Amino acid sequence: MKSVNIKLSLAENVKTFVNMVNRYPYDMDLRAGRHVVDAKSILGIFSLDLSKPITLEIYTDECDDLMNDIKPFLA
Repeated sequence: MKSVNIKLSLAENVKTFVNMVNRYPYDMDLRAGRHVVDAKSILGIFSLDLSKPITLEIYTDECDDLMNDIKPFLA
């Protein structure tokens, strides 16, 4: 498992992020405090407090391709 902090401050960023992570087969969650949502769910992401960095939890260790794609969102 790998965890990184990301920042999704604009609605357009959320849409781009969801489209990006949906291309990958592994499971991912977003954690903000005690709230956890599926990283591939646009409605779930909008239920989080997007004013602060969010932790992306990726349930695989082989995710270098994803890490390169999400570089613009890293906090």
